[in-house]
Amino acid sequence: MTAVIIHTRGLCRDFTVGAQTVNALRDLSVEIHRGEFIAIMGPSGSGKSTCMHLLGCLDTPSTGDYLLDGEDVSGLGRDALATIRQRKVGFVFQSFNLLGGATAQANVELPLVYSGEPRAARADKAAAALASVGLADRAHHLPAQLSGGQMQRVAIARAIVNQPALVLADEPTGALDTGTGKEIMRLLQQLNHAGMTVVVVTHEREIAQFARRVLRFRDGRLVGDESADRSGIPEHDAAAAEAK
Repeated sequence: MTAVIIHTRGLCRDFTVGAQTVNALRDLSVEIHRGEFIAIMGPSGSGKSTCMHLLGCLDTPSTGDYLLDGEDVSGLGRDALATIRQRKVGFVFQSFNLLGGATAQANVELPLVYSGEPRAARADKAAAALASVGLADRAHHLPAQLSGGQMQRVAIARAIVNQPALVLADEPTGALDTGTGKEIMRLLQQLNHAGMTVVVVTHEREIAQFARRVLRFRDGRLVGDESADRSGIPEHDAAAAEAK
């Protein structure tokens, strides 16, 4: 049986706004297995971003349990969560979040700097990560010298350079044109086929089709857990999504 990498039980997140309590996420109980490719979908305010923040250890639940890669992280403090993120989670964001004054190589090395890797090891690992996303020849370019798709590839290389247990991508195609967005999704597919667990937050059906399983949220609750519908993507993309 494939190992469970994400296990939540009764996970809730409440926020206090003035005199009101907002139930941003309610009673989330879900399992995600190692090597899955998941899309999280839902309209604005549905709870999907809150879910991503909890799964990525960027926030803590109000109540409930969360085991990440077998480790109970639901009650950890800020410093402990930062350590978990460093070791186990790679993030990809809509706006790339690259350092404008640093080269692609330096941007990808950043997580390794935080983890205390020696300089030579950082350089080798960052170069390998850039090569894996097709940007070996852009290592010394600044973000301003790269296209949007190339910047997102650098961000993906940065997310995977530590070989995390989980890659979380929050609207990774939102700042890209349709064609480039599909290229990025194919790249995430390739990483998934290589064994990485990938969770993509999106509001676009066309993007969710690249996943193999879709979790749907509405009004702070998980209301659907189903296989992805790939009927609207090209045959070779659908076949790639099935190959594992």
